[in-house]
Amino acid sequence: MTALNRVPSLLTRAGTASALTLAAVGGTIVAPGLTSSAEAATSHGTKALKVAASKKGSPYRYGAVGPNRFDCSGLTLYSYKRVGKKLPRTAAQQYNKTRHVSAANRTHGDLVFFHSGRNVYHVGIYAGKGRIWHAPKTGTVVRLEKIWTKNVWYGRVR
Repeated sequence: MTALNRVPSLLTRAGTASALTLAAVGGTIVAPGLTSSAEAATSHGTKALKVAASKKGSPYRYGAVGPNRFDCSGLTLYSYKRVGKKLPRTAAQQYNKTRHVSAANRTHGDLVFFHSGRNVYHVGIYAGKGRIWHAPKTGTVVRLEKIWTKNVWYGRVR
């Protein structure tokens, strides 16, 4: 009988197993209330996404950080602040503060940074299916829009 096959009988006799025992035989531990940092970031991102969506139709104003008017980074700052996460003021500063993720690993609530060369000039919140919530420019309002270029980077708020 292998050690792996003996685990159920050992657990039955002992009633519990230590984390070290489970790790030694390839088991996993599930602790209620504990989440990985990736899951926590995703949770904050999903909540921030809902905040941004709730601002649909709010007018764009350069330099505005809400609650009724926004520029692009003002919307992301406001949305994440409402869920307890602090971001710097500008899109470029926000890019430098996030954990960078690939397009394949992006998820709802990640920030989408538009760039020209190495310069970040716009930011929105990823909503899935290639779309973002953002405050585009003067004369527009906060809206859901398809990503229009491949010149984007993704960042996850920690």
